[in-house]
Amino acid sequence: MKDVKHVVVTGGGTAGHVIPSIPIIRRLLADGLQVSFIGSTSGLEERLVAHLELNFYGITTGKLRRYLSTENLLDMFRVFVGIWQAFALIRRIKPVVVFSKGGYVAFPVVFAAWLSRVPVVAHESDLTPGLANRLCLPFIKSICLNFPETSVRARNVLVTGTAVREDLLGGDPTRGREWLSVPPDSRVLVVVGGSLGATTINDVVRESLARLCETYFVVHVCGKDQIDKSYDRAGYAQFEYIDEEWGDVLATAEVVISRSGANALYELLALKKVNILIPLSRRASRGDQIENAAMAERRGWSFVIPEESLDSDSLVGAVEFVERDRDYWLTNLQTFEVRDSANLIYEELARVARR
Repeated sequence: MKDVKHVVVTGGGTAGHVIPSIPIIRRLLADGLQVSFIGSTSGLEERLVAHLELNFYGITTGKLRRYLSTENLLDMFRVFVGIWQAFALIRRIKPVVVFSKGGYVAFPVVFAAWLSRVPVVAHESDLTPGLANRLCLPFIKSICLNFPETSVRARNVLVTGTAVREDLLGGDPTRGREWLSVPPDSRVLVVVGGSLGATTINDVVRESLARLCETYFVVHVCGKDQIDKSYDRAGYAQFEYIDEEWGDVLATAEVVISRSGANALYELLALKKVNILIPLSRRASRGDQIENAAMAERRGWSFVIPEESLDSDSLVGAVEFVERDRDYWLTNLQTFEVRDSANLIYEELARVARR
C-alpha cells in the first residue's frame, strides 16, 4: 500500500471495538502510512490509542439501541451531528480507505465515507453482526469476519480472523508465574469476566475458592471496584484489570474461565487454551455471546456453562471435567485455524484503496 498516504480507522463504544484494531494500525504505521482514528468524545477510544503515533478526532455519537426509548430521538440527532462532523473530517483528511471495527461510533464515519466516495473495509467479530455493522453493510466495500459460520450479505466477504496482539502471542509463563508469585508446584486457573467484570461469576468463584484452591492458584480478574479483600487467602490473587502482563498471565493458565465475547474467545482459541465459557444471558445482551459459545462448543473447543445454570457445584464440576479430559480439548483446539489476520486485513485495505 505504498501509494496510500492516509488511512482512517474507526470503532468504539467499548474496548472490544478498539483493541483489535491496534495490530492493524501498527501494521499501517510500520509501512510508513499516516493514520487517523475517529472515535467518540467519551475519552475511551482516545485513551486506548494514545500510545500510537496517530491523530485522534472525537465526534458526537448516539447510542444505537435495539429497543424503544425516549433517548432514541435525542440520539438520532446526535448521529446526524456525528455524520456531519465525520464528513467534514474526511473531506479535510482525504483518506484513501477507512477501516471500521464497528460499535456505535462507526456508523457516522462509515456513512460519511460513503458520501465522500471513500471505500470502507469493516470487521465483524461475532457470529451475528451487531446493529452498527448491519447498518453499515450497504455502505462498505468488503467485510472481514472472525469465523466462517458468520452469515452476512455484503459485496465481498473474507474470513480473516482477528489480529491478536503481539503481547498475547508472546506471553511467557515463567515471567507470568514470577509476577504472580505462583508456588513452583501450583497449577494456574485464570478467571476473567470482561473489562468491567461480572458480578455473577465473581460471586460464584469466591463461593468455590475452598475447593478450587485445593488444586489451583486462582487468578481472578474481577473488574473495576470489584476486589473484595475479605476473600484474600493463599493461592488466590485478585485484580481489577491486568494490562501489560496479561499475555504472561494467560501463558501460565492450565484452564481459563471467561465470558464468550468474540474477541476474548478468539484470543483463547488462538492461544490454544483449555477454556470454560459462561456467556452473558439474553437478559443482559442480544445473545451474541450465547451464539459464540454454542459454536465453540459444537467444534469441541470450549465447555459451556449457561449463566442460568452457574453455581459453585457446576463451576467446580466443569473445571474437574475439562481437566480430566484435557487431551481431548487440546486435540480439538489444534483444529482452530489461526490466520495471519493483520496481513490479510492490511492486504484487503490495500486492494480496496487501489480500486
